[in-house]
Amino acid sequence: METKLEVSNHISNSHLHGDMTINSTRHSEQQPGAHNFYTLDEPIKETIYRDVKAVGLKFYHVLSPTEKFSILRDWDLWGPLVLCTFMATILHGSADNVHDNGPEFAQIFLIVWIGAAVVTLNSKLLGGNISFFQSVCVLGYCLTPLAVALTICAVLLKVNSSKVIFVLRLITTSIGFFWATYASFMFLGDSQPPNRKVLSVYPIFLFYFIMSWLVISHS
Repeated sequence: METKLEVSNHISNSHLHGDMTINSTRHSEQQPGAHNFYTLDEPIKETIYRDVKAVGLKFYHVLSPTEKFSILRDWDLWGPLVLCTFMATILHGSADNVHDNGPEFAQIFLIVWIGAAVVTLNSKLLGGNISFFQSVCVLGYCLTPLAVALTICAVLLKVNSSKVIFVLRLITTSIGFFWATYASFMFLGDSQPPNRKVLSVYPIFLFYFIMSWLVISHS
C-alpha cells in the first residue's frame, strides 16, 4: 500500500511540477498575423521596416491586382493616409498657382474619406461580407493609379499647357481612373452577393470619377 501511495504521489507531483515553459518561435521567423506572432519585444527599427514593407506590398498588389487576400487580411490605413496627403498637397499647390477656386487641402481629405465611407456603407447595406475598415483600406490603396496620374499630369503641365498636353493629361487620367476602378472591383467584387455586384460597382465608379475629375481639372 505504501508503494502504491508513493507512486501515486510521485505521479501527482510530476503533473504539478511539470514543464510550464511555452514553446515559442522567435517573431522574426514568423509571418505577421500568425498565432504566436508577438511584436512587443521587437526593436522599433524592425517594426517600422515590417510596416513599411507591408504598405509597399499593398501598393504592388494594387498596381498588379492578382493576389486579393493579403490586402484584405492585413488591412491598414497608412497607405490611404499617405496617398490622400500626397494628392491633397499637389492639388492644393496647383490650385494656388493656376486656379483661384481650386480645392482646399481639407476639402480633398473630406472627399476621400467621406467618399470611401459612403461607398463602404453602400457595400454593407447591399449585404457585403467585408468589414468597414477593410473596404476603406482597399478604396484608399486603389487611389494609387490616380496618384501616379496626378504626378504625371503635374509634370506635363509644368512643361506646357497646349491642347496636346491636355490630351495627354486626359489619357493619363483616364487610364488611372479605369485602373483604380478595376483594382478596387477585383478586391471587393467577391465580397458582394452575385445579384448585387452591379449596384456595388456604381458608387465605386462615381467615387473614382470625382477624384479623376479633380486630377484633370486642377493638376
